[in-house]
Amino acid sequence: MQVNLAHRPRLSSLQPIAPAEAAEAAAEAPRKGPQRTDARTLAERNGYNEGFLPGWKVKWPSAGDNQGDVLPVPGTRDNLLTYTNFSVMMSASRRIAMCVGVNISGKDSVQIPRDKDAWYFDGRIPDEAQIGEDLYAGNLLDRGHLVRREDPNWGADAQTANEDTFHFTNCSPQMGAFNQKTWLSLENYVLKNARNSEERITVFSGPVFGTRDLEYRDVLIPLAFWKVIAFIDDEGNPSATAYLISQKGELSALEVAFGAFKTYQRSVAYVEEITGLDFHGLADYDGFSNEERATGTRIEAELASAGAMRV
Repeated sequence: MQVNLAHRPRLSSLQPIAPAEAAEAAAEAPRKGPQRTDARTLAERNGYNEGFLPGWKVKWPSAGDNQGDVLPVPGTRDNLLTYTNFSVMMSASRRIAMCVGVNISGKDSVQIPRDKDAWYFDGRIPDEAQIGEDLYAGNLLDRGHLVRREDPNWGADAQTANEDTFHFTNCSPQMGAFNQKTWLSLENYVLKNARNSEERITVFSGPVFGTRDLEYRDVLIPLAFWKVIAFIDDEGNPSATAYLISQKGELSALEVAFGAFKTYQRSVAYVEEITGLDFHGLADYDGFSNEERATGTRIEAELASAGAMRV
């Protein structure tokens, strides 16, 4: 075949590769609607258990100054959304979780391979009270699990727990630069040091709602997240420890979008201060909090790896 190198195509001469009928059908195909879990399906979930750690009752944090922002959950007294082995307290104004809490049993954990992610609205609250797929379309924002996918996956209902983590109520938008390697390994490291409590730990997590959060598609994107871990140490003592992942300093919009996140060990008292939550005396069992009270000095330790934790 002779190639015509003098050919200069114009728009009018371009032809669709697919047949016209197929192209028209694709264009007219209805957009798939949001997926939703019916409220009845979730009605009997056990949720967070404050008596999970042997001999130590760890209460659910109260919203404190943020009580007016807690989203009401019909049919509940505490406004908590319960799932398998974890619970969620939603922020009405931000449409994401204010706080999540999960019970983890390391010795009973079940490894469940990650399948194709499919996120669902929770049918117990209005869709408009949750941030759905529209926020994440066509950009580099991550759908960040607040309760880590693997954490509640233990016991006979591990598969259900895994599926429960894929609700938008357990999801927070995270910047593309969010480095989760150290952050996600914190639970594993503490589990290895909790043998006296049958490898059981309790973890609370959530975003920090800050004044520097960037607005995108009418949603404020958190720039920092916190985590508080409670466990019984190898000497049988109740222990608590807190962490923050954030970007430090006053950054420009471009630096905020693409700058590196770092993980820090902080005090439980500091997490209470920046979130407004009340952990009901959990700071008494945290060495960082007690040191800050004794010295009047804020303590912060950057963690290059989970092995740098002090518990």
